[in-house]
Amino acid sequence: MPTTPVAQSDFFTGIFDKLPILEAATTSRVVVNNEVLRHVVFSFDAGQVLTEHSSPRAVVVQQMSGRMRFTVNGETKDIVAGDVVYLAPGARHALEALEPCHMALTLVDVSKSRHAVEGEDGGE
Repeated sequence: MPTTPVAQSDFFTGIFDKLPILEAATTSRVVVNNEVLRHVVFSFDAGQVLTEHSSPRAVVVQQMSGRMRFTVNGETKDIVAGDVVYLAPGARHALEALEPCHMALTLVDVSKSRHAVEGEDGGE
């Protein structure tokens, strides 16, 4: 998986063109990947499910199109384009695409984020 340098800005365009919604499938593309964070865009056809799981990283999810049912620590909500979900490290979560949709998530390694930033600018 290619690495995106923390200290280097870049543009990533045409992502939906590269990640169409495929029939009866869930697909993903890693857009940014480095020691501090990973940003991934997913496409889901209606009815696709990710069973309950967790991540050791903090996660920010943004629904980009369509509608999804999201469960976090036993609480369920339907989310639509523009909605955001924050998952604390270790939070159990699951999801079901209620219609064809795109979702983006950013995973942040909170144990490394402060260290990486301090390393970039020489500390506080």
